[in-house]
Amino acid sequence: MEPSLLPGERLDDLQCRGLKIIQRPDAFRFGTDSVLLADFAAPRKGDRAVDLGCGTGAIALLMAGHRSELSVEAVELQPEIADMARRSVALNGLEARVHVHNLDMREAWRTLGAGRFSLAVCNPPYGRSGAALESLSDAKRVARHEGDLTPAALARSAAMLLKNGGRFSCIYPAPRSYELMRAMDGASIAPKRLRMVQGVAGRAPKFVLLEGVKGGGEGLHWLAPLVLRDESGAFTEEWHRIYDPCP
Repeated sequence: MEPSLLPGERLDDLQCRGLKIIQRPDAFRFGTDSVLLADFAAPRKGDRAVDLGCGTGAIALLMAGHRSELSVEAVELQPEIADMARRSVALNGLEARVHVHNLDMREAWRTLGAGRFSLAVCNPPYGRSGAALESLSDAKRVARHEGDLTPAALARSAAMLLKNGGRFSCIYPAPRSYELMRAMDGASIAPKRLRMVQGVAGRAPKFVLLEGVKGGGEGLHWLAPLVLRDESGAFTEEWHRIYDPCP
C-alpha cells in the first residue's frame, strides 16, 4: 500500500525484506542500538513477544521481518509516535502479527495480560532526568530521558508481562549496567546473558546487551564483545552480519 505520510514525516528503509518505517526528524528515530537489540533478542519459534516503548516500531518490525510466524505486541506511551508505528505496520502489511498499543508500559499488563509473554524487549531512555540538558522536542525528551521510568520500573513492567521462564532483552549504557542488573534481580528476572558493545576493539564499551530470565537461577554468561569497527574504521564482519540487508 502507499504510505500515509503527515507533514514533517519521511519514509526510511529498514534494510530487511523491503520493510519501511515512518519517522519524523524532530522525534526519536531508530538507530544502531535498535538493530543490535533486535538481533540480540533472537526470537524463537513459538515466542509471543512484547516491545516496551516501541517508538516508531523499528524493533517490532525487524523481529517480525526476521521470523515470519512471530507475533509482537508493541507498547508506546506517546500517541503521535504510536500512530506512526501503527501506520508503519500497515504499510508493511503486518497488521496480523504486529499490534501497536498506546499505553504506559508500567500498566501494559492490565491490557495485554499478566504472565502471557515469552519474550520482552526494550530500548529504554538512557538519560537520568536532570542529569543532562533535556531535548527541546517533547517527543525526544520522553524517548531519551527516563523521567520516572527508572530501571526498577522498567524491570517490573517486563516481569508483569513475562511468564515464568520468559526472557527480557534490553540495551543499556554500559556505565549504568549494574543499575539495570540490580533492578532485574529485584523483579525476579535473573541476568543470564551479557554482551558488551564496543565502537572499536580495545576501547571501553558504550552499551551492553543484557538478557534476563524470569525466575531464572544463578550464572551469568558473558558473550564475546560486539565490536562495530576495526582499527581502520571499517565495519566488522559481525556488524555486517547484523546490519546488512537481510534476504
